[in-house]
Amino acid sequence: MLLLSRARITIYGVVQGVGFRYFTLRIARKLGLVGYVQNLKNGSVEIMVEGEKRTILKLIEEVRIGPPGASVENLKIVWETPKEDYKDFLILR
Repeated sequence: MLLLSRARITIYGVVQGVGFRYFTLRIARKLGLVGYVQNLKNGSVEIMVEGEKRTILKLIEEVRIGPPGASVENLKIVWETPKEDYKDFLILR
């Protein structure tokens, strides 16, 4: 039985206008994760992701670095109860 986890990850720094959402999309899909990534009005990026915890941790390792041109200053992770309401990983906005 697959044990799912869910995390809301907020990334702060120079993370908009540098391809961060597409970078996250590619990695999440490669890892088989579901959820979304979106730009927030305050300049940060939010990722809502579901999958195996160890796989989510791999995604977190990658987004800590970010794509070329990004500068991640801080990362906030909130673990939540999985809802299994996503079928794919998408860019919302």
